[in-house]
Amino acid sequence: MNRAGTGLRLAWGASSHRGVRRLLNEDSFLADRSVFFVADGMGGHDAGEVASAAAIDALRPLGELTTVSPEDVRGRLVVAQDDVRAISTEPGRGAGTTVTGVVVAQMEGMPYWLVVNIGDSRTYQMSRGTLEQLSVDHSEVQEMVDAGTLTATEAVTHPRRHVVTRAVGASLPPEPDFCWIPIESRDRMLVCSDGLTGELSDERITEILLAQPDPQVAADHLVNEAIVAGGRDNITVVVVDATGAWEDTSDGSTTPRDTTGHTDDDTLPRELHLQRRDRS
Repeated sequence: MNRAGTGLRLAWGASSHRGVRRLLNEDSFLADRSVFFVADGMGGHDAGEVASAAAIDALRPLGELTTVSPEDVRGRLVVAQDDVRAISTEPGRGAGTTVTGVVVAQMEGMPYWLVVNIGDSRTYQMSRGTLEQLSVDHSEVQEMVDAGTLTATEAVTHPRRHVVTRAVGASLPPEPDFCWIPIESRDRMLVCSDGLTGELSDERITEILLAQPDPQVAADHLVNEAIVAGGRDNITVVVVDATGAWEDTSDGSTTPRDTTGHTDDDTLPRELHLQRRDRS
């Protein structure tokens, strides 16, 4: 792929596992050309996995566009919302899914990462050896952290840590966060479900990303270590490298990597959590 004449080249790897405690893998991912997303489904058997797959399928056409704008992403998320809302579920188990990731976009003729987020799955950037979380968790515990009533350490084990405040498939239309990050050569982007970040600290994730230069090996290593650490949830990881943001490429193609691929409490939209609490 050649974006805006920059000769941008990407390499990527992806890995997903149901974890140790879950019977099904309700995560889905998309890693293709210029579009990289992870979706973490919720709603139980025959709902969560269908919801995440529906959202990813709705986002897939973005990879066919020459350039991608936030409006393009919003349009596909509307399709995802309609598709997830149409899923038949058990009473009180409405389907939903988080969505987070990056697409390659451009601004003023230069390549940018367009970061997209709904829910508590995460997108990180590693640049110059430093890992930074770009997405903001849409969760009740993050709201408490922002309000100063809870520390980040306390949030990791808080009983409401699985309650998200935004999701594709919730009663309200999806409200994605967007941010624009200039692409630099040797950038590494990490897109993951909370099955990774619930098991491994940012410090350990950084160590693995720095130690494993191949993105597929890095993705596999992260998933495997999360399983060893407990594997209490589904774990999905996509690692994307900008291998030459300003290199001249003769064939204009992207370099892909081939991909194959119960916490004790389920992730829930807040509205469903409140409904369950009221019934109890």
